[in-house]
Amino acid sequence: MGRKFFVGGNWKCNGTTDQVEKIVKTLNEGQVPSPDVVEVVVSPPYVFLPVVKSQLRPEFQVAAQNCWVKKGGAFTGEVSAEMLVNLGVPWVILGHSERRALLGESNEFVGDKVAYALSQGLKVIACVGETLEQREAGSTVVIAYEPVWAIGTGKVATPDQAQEVHASLRDWLRINVSPEVAESTRIIYGGSVTGANCKELAAKHDVDGFLVGGASLKPEFIDIINSATVKTA
Repeated sequence: MGRKFFVGGNWKCNGTTDQVEKIVKTLNEGQVPSPDVVEVVVSPPYVFLPVVKSQLRPEFQVAAQNCWVKKGGAFTGEVSAEMLVNLGVPWVILGHSERRALLGESNEFVGDKVAYALSQGLKVIACVGETLEQREAGSTVVIAYEPVWAIGTGKVATPDQAQEVHASLRDWLRINVSPEVAESTRIIYGGSVTGANCKELAAKHDVDGFLVGGASLKPEFIDIINSATVKTA
């Protein structure tokens, strides 16, 4: 059995109630492959997580865009892993390049977040940049490779560039963790993915899906989900 294709939609800090309901309606009405072909996870801002989770088609899941590095307490403005579990939110994105660049989150800090979130039963989309320096350990982890120069710029790594880095990340896992983990871990690409370039990227052996930014707010997100069929063709 191969690695199931994974498509994540990161809505970032966007949306009103009306806009969110419109996006959910588009997703609910979209024709996409069955869940045994592609796993779809969307990540709205915290305030919209309950409404999206309640209205979204059941085979699609939701993710938080971040969580705190330890148990809750006197940490104003933060959201704990325990809170997400309590809400029934199964996934969390950690270490996104924007949080690293804008808020100074280090590899060590992100690694601690990943470890704690996993310990609380969350599934993690762990984002890395040009090198893999974080320690990845635990249960369900999807690694998102995000070339910083491609985030929100309209520029995208070529399929060959993406394949080269994804293969290197898998080799790192093979050498530093185990061959089994290397073969089972999904490594997804994030960086100006669109309906126009997704199929060519998806065709690469070590590209197991996408973490989509701006395009996940548009109808073309359905086209990106459908690129999973490239793997089964």
